[in-house]
Amino acid sequence: MNEINVPLLDLRAQYRSIKDEVEEVILKIAESQMLVLGPEVEKLEKSLAEYSGAKYAVGVSSGTDALLMALMALDIKPGDEVIMPTYSFFATAGVVARMNAVPVFIDSNPISFNIKPDLISQAISDKTKAIIPVHLYGQCADMEPILQIAEAHNIAVIEDAAQAVGSQYKNGKTAGSMGLIGCFSFYPTKNLGGFGDSGMITTNEESIYIKLKQMRNHGMEPKYHHKFVGGNFRIDAIQAAVLNVKFKYLDKWHQSRRNNAALYDSLFIGEGLAARNGITQFDNNNKILLPKAAWKQYGYLNYHIYNQYIIRVQKRDGLRQFLADNNIGAEIYYPVPFHRQECFGYLNCNDSDFPAANRLAEETLALPIYSELNKEQIEYVVAKIKEFIA
Repeated sequence: MNEINVPLLDLRAQYRSIKDEVEEVILKIAESQMLVLGPEVEKLEKSLAEYSGAKYAVGVSSGTDALLMALMALDIKPGDEVIMPTYSFFATAGVVARMNAVPVFIDSNPISFNIKPDLISQAISDKTKAIIPVHLYGQCADMEPILQIAEAHNIAVIEDAAQAVGSQYKNGKTAGSMGLIGCFSFYPTKNLGGFGDSGMITTNEESIYIKLKQMRNHGMEPKYHHKFVGGNFRIDAIQAAVLNVKFKYLDKWHQSRRNNAALYDSLFIGEGLAARNGITQFDNNNKILLPKAAWKQYGYLNYHIYNQYIIRVQKRDGLRQFLADNNIGAEIYYPVPFHRQECFGYLNCNDSDFPAANRLAEETLALPIYSELNKEQIEYVVAKIKEFIA
C-alpha cells in the first residue's frame, strides 16, 4: 500500500466546504461592528437550546468558563466537595479547585470510559454539593443511576458535555438536558467548533438561566448595578456567527464520523484484531479493544458522536510513534488522570482506587475520525496498525 498522509484532524478540509458562507458572515459582523453578544448570539442560543432539549441556553466565552459559571451559579464554597471522574480533560477538576472546593475523583467504566455510577454513592459526604459526569469522547455517561443518586441526596448534577453536543442517551435524552446544568465547548477541534474559543450553558431552570445571563456580564443588571460578583464570560459575535453556519451541517458531520467509526470497527474485526461489544481484556483474539456505543448491550440505544475514536492497545506509545513515522496522526488523551496530577497531590489519593482509569491512561489512543476522512485513509490506518501488531 502506498504511503498516505492521514492527519489526526483536518480543519482546513471542513473550512473549504463552507468557506463562502463563513467569510460572508464574518464580513457582516465586521461591517456591523456588533462584536460582543447581539443577534447572532441569540440565534445560536435558541438553536442550541432546542437541539439539546433544554429550555434555556447562554452563550459564554469557553467550555471551561461554562463549568466555572455552573459552580458559581450553585454558590459552591471553599471546602465543598464535587464528585467527578478522574479520567477527563483537566478543566473538569481545575474549575473546582479554582473555587477552593474539593474535587472527589471516581474510577472509570472500562467500556464507555465514563464515570462508574456504582462508585458515586460511597464517595458522597455531608460536604458533597455537586456531581459532574463527563460525556467523554462524545458518548453520554450512564445518567439514569447518576440522577437517581443525586436526587436521593439532594445534590446538583452538572453535565460536562464539552465533547458531546448532540450525543444522546436512552429514550432520546440529549446531552446537556438531563442534569440541572449542561456545559458545552466550541473549541475549534470539537464536532461543532468555532473560529476560536467559546462555549454554551444549558438549563431547564429559569432562575439559573437568569443568574447565568447576569453572571457572564459581571453580575450586572441593570447597567452598573451588581447584585453579585460575576465575570467577563461574554461570547463574541463572530464565534456565534460562524457556529450558526456550522450548526446547519452538524448532524451530517456527526453521521460521517459514525460511518467512519463503523468502518474502523468492521476492518479491525475483519482483520482479526478485535471483537465486538463488551470486550475489556486483551487476549490472543483481541489485540485491540474498540470504543463502544456502550449502552446497546443494556437494551437501549446510545447515539455516540465520536468527538474522538479511541482504541485501547498494548504498546500504545510504540504504536503512536510507528503511526507518526507513517504520516498518520494519533493522540494520547489524558495520560495522567487527576489522581496522579502533581497539583492534586494534597488530596492524598490512593492510586489503587482507580485501576480502570490507570489502564485507560496507559492504553488509549485516538485515531483520525473527522468527517472528511475517506475510506482509503481509514484502510491505510488499519493496515499500518496491523503491520505494527504483527
